[in-house]
Amino acid sequence: MDKKVSELLNTQINKEFYSAYLYLDMANFYSSRGLDGFANWYEIQAKEEQDHAMLFYKYMQNNGEAVTLEAIAKPDKTFETLMDPLTAALEHEKYVTSLINDIYDAAAAARDHRTMQFLDWFVKEQGEEEKNSSDLIQKMKLFGDDVRSLYLLNQELQARTYSAPSLEL
Repeated sequence: MDKKVSELLNTQINKEFYSAYLYLDMANFYSSRGLDGFANWYEIQAKEEQDHAMLFYKYMQNNGEAVTLEAIAKPDKTFETLMDPLTAALEHEKYVTSLINDIYDAAAAARDHRTMQFLDWFVKEQGEEEKNSSDLIQKMKLFGDDVRSLYLLNQELQARTYSAPSLEL
């Protein structure tokens, strides 16, 4: 595997674990405000990010690459309003998309077709993540100022369940 591709993939493991920490912090924010549905949404997001990290981890191992685990940084966002975590999540997902694109570009430059194929799932996933974040922001803009509507939105988010990704390595 190309050295730059390997380094970027290894870095992505840490970035995915950081994403899980960030989403747990968002869940904690909503939980402290009695919005257990919003907390559930972000707890599930955290689980997804942990699974993403593990997919990168296994891919590296399956390709004979050394994995170096780094310290996971403390989330650096401060949330004041109910909208703050939602906008921070969209911003973060766009950042993660840029990271995946950078790895894909490096793999393409190295003609590493296996890694490009592996990343195809993540490219699609990031499109879904950005759309989910945007949709949640839109719903909050529409309903968040009305207590009854916020209650219903919270119930909708409480109904979200977790299903692990099915990506064959």
